Amino acid sequence: MRKIAVLGSTGSIGTQTLCVVREQGDLKVAGLAAGSNIELLEAQIREFRPEIAAVWTQEAARELRVKTADCNVKIVSGMEGLLELAVCPQTDLLVTAIVGMLGIRPTIAAIKAGKDIALANKETLVTAGHLIMPLAEKYHCSILPVDSEHSAIFQSLNGENGNKIDKILLTASGGPFRGKCRKDLLHIRPEDALKHPNWSMGRKITIDSATLVNKGLEVMEAKWLFGTDLDRIQVVVHPQSVIHSMVQYEDGAVIAQLGTPDMRLPIQYALYYPKRRPLSGRRLDFFELAGLTFEKPDLLTFPGLRLAFDAMRRGGNIPTAFNAANESAVDKFLNGKINFLDIPEIIEAYMENCRFLENPSVDEILDTEKAAYEFIESRW
Repeated sequence: MRKIAVLGSTGSIGTQTLCVVREQGDLKVAGLAAGSNIELLEAQIREFRPEIAAVWTQEAARELRVKTADCNVKIVSGMEGLLELAVCPQTDLLVTAIVGMLGIRPTIAAIKAGKDIALANKETLVTAGHLIMPLAEKYHCSILPVDSEHSAIFQSLNGENGNKIDKILLTASGGPFRGKCRKDLLHIRPEDALKHPNWSMGRKITIDSATLVNKGLEVMEAKWLFGTDLDRIQVVVHPQSVIHSMVQYEDGAVIAQLGTPDMRLPIQYALYYPKRRPLSGRRLDFFELAGLTFEKPDLLTFPGLRLAFDAMRRGGNIPTAFNAANESAVDKFLNGKINFLDIPEIIEAYMENCRFLENPSVDEILDTEKAAYEFIESRW
């Protein structure tokens, strides 16, 4: 029986991961980690009986210990707790569904401990791909993508070993504001931006989808995951979200992965790779499809995607600057402190003012993140 641990078990990806575990019935959950949703984490502990559970604060850990006193589970907290969970000897695979750059250190620790990684925390590769991928190769660990687009690329590459990729076609729904111009976005409220047309996701990633910043982060992640030149990654807006991404080979053949918008599919594929298992849910019915359409992304209205390509070309710690500035700006937007169109302006401002580091260490990556928050707080 394969044993897994889930970082971010109470979030969107984490809860859907546990749905897969519940449905399949032959995976053991050895560890769970969450931020502040103690009530849901307690329920998960009681259902899945992990050996270790982690929360962020000591206060939350004390509360959880009281609530789960009748359960045989070790409660830990803080970064030390996440690291202990990541290297838990009973775990074969770590699902990194935690939000933000908090996932970097646990992912590195898990790789060094020989764990495979089901990667849903894109910030890990965006900011530290130059460290993570060589480590995974050194310790013979698999990095299995959980994002629907990267899973689609991964699936489209299967059986094509040795065949040269011409380009990766990374699809995007276009978000809730596809087709709008900048003047239409002047008075966008958070509740408007949180209405994604196809996917049910967490608040931060939903805003990132609305700005197309999320697609920029996925471009960066794809570059590291698949060892592809940035110029061979093309973003294609596909509003129906039926084709999750494609790979074009040098002979012109395009291999695509299609399906209904259901995150359980890429999650389950990562958990059981290379095997496919039955999965409940709606199936794709081609006779019901009105049509599949494709568009170029509007980089004038949504400059976040252009800035992501710029950050990746500059390299070093600039992708971290892009990511950290976006996290800060999205938080301010969700709290009503800035406007929707301020988000890419803030990202660009910090990218231009960030001190460049060519080959940043983990500490320097985290310092770049801290400096981003300080820079933005002093100006917005």
